[in-house]
Amino acid sequence: MMNKLKRGFASDNNAGIHPEVLKAIQNANIGHCIAYGDDIYTQNAIAKIKEHFGKNIDVYFMFNGTGSNVLGLKMLTESYNSIICAETAHINVDECGAPEKFTGCKLLSVPTKNGKLTIEKIKYHMHDFGFEHHSQPKVISIAQVTELGTVYTSNEIKEITEYAHENEIFVHMDGARICNAAASLDSSLREITMDVGIDVLSFGLTKNGAMNAEAVIFFNKKLSENFKYYRKQGMQLASKMRFMAVQFEALFTNNLWKKIAEHANKMAKVLAERIAEYPQIQITQEVEANGVFAIVPLEIIPKLQREFFFYMWDETNSEVRWMTSFDTTEEDIDIFIEQLKSLLK
Repeated sequence: MMNKLKRGFASDNNAGIHPEVLKAIQNANIGHCIAYGDDIYTQNAIAKIKEHFGKNIDVYFMFNGTGSNVLGLKMLTESYNSIICAETAHINVDECGAPEKFTGCKLLSVPTKNGKLTIEKIKYHMHDFGFEHHSQPKVISIAQVTELGTVYTSNEIKEITEYAHENEIFVHMDGARICNAAASLDSSLREITMDVGIDVLSFGLTKNGAMNAEAVIFFNKKLSENFKYYRKQGMQLASKMRFMAVQFEALFTNNLWKKIAEHANKMAKVLAERIAEYPQIQITQEVEANGVFAIVPLEIIPKLQREFFFYMWDETNSEVRWMTSFDTTEEDIDIFIEQLKSLLK
């Protein structure tokens, strides 16, 4: 049985809370505050977020990424609409049908080799507008970082948003790992969202050192009209919101969010470089953020998982996913590689 306290490579969700974030939560745990976001901590956090994304935005804190995706998409659609996404998208694969159940919309998935949508791929679904027998495309949803660990450049995003807006449809971004994307591109968060035409962002910090700290950000305030009611109906309105809010404030202070994302990305690069020394293993995607995807000899995977838990990504191809986190160390990688080396003999 694997030591429960050992750092593995399964998910950045498996990591703990960054010490500075935990300290901020503890500091907020003094006295009483007005509930449901009418407190100074929440207002300070929103002000911090606006410093990074732009002043003319609306911010709503949420418990989790699925809730952020579902309710963000809900505000952009009617039940007769459809949402175009990559075949590997989290909303298509890992949310138990929640987007379709709660929006009523059809998801139109697009096969990709690297998790990234292109205009040519999107065009496959752009037809039959005004035809009552066909669900009407209304949103393109992209993930940044993608589920395959790849990163959209700002130019790639802008091409998609310009095409979408020319066709009077919206662009939603699942930004569960957007901090890792910005660190990879050495850009600001605004440069890969508001400045390139994203309409609604599901902004996640949970995978980057926080604890259940997510938000929906509307870059066009007209789109967020009445969202507060949908958040309440969607069971995403926190009563003790200050404990969510202080995490955003802590991570946005002195660009802590970027420093720890840079570290996670660096550890993935180190892991990939060490893995590349073994010809029996084939890295399948560009390592652009904090994920390494690789084809590994099937017979060693269960043995390796017992020591360092990780997920199988594609069983048919014996492909696995290794994720690094803000607390991954080079020592963790050294021990992992030694175990891998012994199994490959």
